[in-house]
Amino acid sequence: MNRPKPRRSRRLRNAALVAATVAGLVAANGPVVTAVAQEAYDDFQRSQPEYKAQYGSWETIELPEEYRTQAVHAALLHTGKVLLVAGSGNDAQDFEAGSFETIVWDPVTGDTKEVPTPEDLFCSGHAYLPDGNLLIAGGTREYEVLAGDVTRAAGVLTVKNERLDESVTLPAGTRFTARGHSYVSEADVTVSPAHLMADGSSMAGEQDVWIEAEAEGDAPVVNGGQQFQVEGLDAEERATLYGQGDTITLDKQNYRGLDASYEFDVATETYRETDRLTESRWYPTLVGLEDGGVLAVSGLDEHGQVLEGENEVYDPATRTWEERPDLERYFPTYPALFRLADGYRLFYSGSNTGYGPAEEGRRPGIWDLEDNSWQDVPGLRDPEFNETSSSFMLAPAQDQRVGIVGGGGVGDSEESTARFDVVDLTEPEPRYEPAATDYPSPARYLNAVTLPDDSTLLTGGSVGYRGNSQSDLHLTTMYDPHSGHLHEAAPNRVGRNYHATALLLPDGRVMTMGSDPLFSDEENTIPGRFETRIEIYSPPYLFAGDRPEITDAPQEVTRGGAFPVATDGDVTEARLMRPSAVTHQTDPEQRSIALDVQSAGSGSYELGVPEEEGLTPNGWYMLVVVDSEGLPSPARWVHVR
Repeated sequence: MNRPKPRRSRRLRNAALVAATVAGLVAANGPVVTAVAQEAYDDFQRSQPEYKAQYGSWETIELPEEYRTQAVHAALLHTGKVLLVAGSGNDAQDFEAGSFETIVWDPVTGDTKEVPTPEDLFCSGHAYLPDGNLLIAGGTREYEVLAGDVTRAAGVLTVKNERLDESVTLPAGTRFTARGHSYVSEADVTVSPAHLMADGSSMAGEQDVWIEAEAEGDAPVVNGGQQFQVEGLDAEERATLYGQGDTITLDKQNYRGLDASYEFDVATETYRETDRLTESRWYPTLVGLEDGGVLAVSGLDEHGQVLEGENEVYDPATRTWEERPDLERYFPTYPALFRLADGYRLFYSGSNTGYGPAEEGRRPGIWDLEDNSWQDVPGLRDPEFNETSSSFMLAPAQDQRVGIVGGGGVGDSEESTARFDVVDLTEPEPRYEPAATDYPSPARYLNAVTLPDDSTLLTGGSVGYRGNSQSDLHLTTMYDPHSGHLHEAAPNRVGRNYHATALLLPDGRVMTMGSDPLFSDEENTIPGRFETRIEIYSPPYLFAGDRPEITDAPQEVTRGGAFPVATDGDVTEARLMRPSAVTHQTDPEQRSIALDVQSAGSGSYELGVPEEEGLTPNGWYMLVVVDSEGLPSPARWVHVR
């Protein structure tokens, strides 16, 4: 009966010894060692069972050196392995060398392999298909060039064809002239014929192409309308085929999008090429549709310009993309889109990353895909700080609530907000309302991971742009969607800002990866390095006693029906957890669906799946049961159709 007391005494005695050591180190060496000693004391405190049971625990993992990659994109596969896609990983030298990386890592066995990566899928978009394969589309055609490094005027030239009877193809390397200066085209360009209007006039066919001046300096710069002649044509030909340019400048040149499209085959762990995108896209969002198709929206095109609402849909049966002018709608890049339970509407939370004018496309709203209509969702505080904010669907998904946390000013602004707002999308006129409390600090680049106990882990981020001035937040919290309150969790040890990702693992832990700071010192003088260490967070429920276990369950389940499971204990709740496919704090996949639980006696239960396809899209899920103590089981993979 007296055994607990000696254990507490030993802990107190150990804590006293650590404290004495800290004091001795400081006395002997002065303030230089204070931080190191404090870290040792914190490590000791955080290793105690009581601490872990209340706040959870972090573990840092380093992959073998040859597999340490820039985890810009991360996805949990239904094999339990994690797909890490870097492409060129924001490394211009790797891009020029054609060195593109993809890693598959097994968090249980530690097995790691590199997958041949066919193109630069850096800054692409992704969504799961009904068979569990991951569709990855878009990427990087060219890296940005900062204004100070641009030596030759360049920009987009619109080639016009006034001939009614023929299209014209000009090969890459075609020379154009204007005001005595020569410019060279970067790619082949095919221009359609002119077409007759109702009034008998004709409208020229036109197509854009990127050109660059042959000579360096300011003289070839063009601002304002200028006609360009195609070199080598006679006078009659020049009258019907010519270029029109407005901004051929020495300004910064943005990243330029790629029209790549691949399915990552989970069984073979290889990329399978599909038909190309109809539009090149850098920083696009991909989101699933009712028929198993995938909608691609936004991104920078092949010239580095934000697409003006040209969206398209992927058909997994034919593995082709189709333009959808009936779904024309503009968004800034990487918009956070959430498919609603009715299946035909998407909610745009306002969160986005990177590119687009500050005054356009930033307002949250509900997009109806049946008629392309739009309903504004008002009430969001600090709307000017939506860029690099984090948003997530609260659990369970049946509640149709979305939260948005933090965010920063447009572009490279150092400003950020601690705003935490929530919207209930079941209301006829939904509007954002403040959560019970704001986030403990202004933050951008937070990662949000929903757990099987319905809480959402919020971790990492930084106060300033890309962690400038050493502003990374070693801060992790748990959001309880039922009470609306934030709870303190063990702080992350590794700073995570831009290009960081996080996802839920089948055993209930959370994996965090990546971070791409500009600088590594407080004065912003020493270049930063991409963070390749992995951190694994074990939530408090992993230290709270024996967890229930699913001993039997079918692999295939039907939406709208029920299926049997067997467990080794009591079950009060069950969840289907959609695996993450995340990049740039954008994860349209993540959701947790509550199942109806009916006891069948002796550890047997019938679990009912909601019938709404928009709530539980076809695909693979992690099935988790929760006991009366609130402890979730390890997951078991099931396929919903």
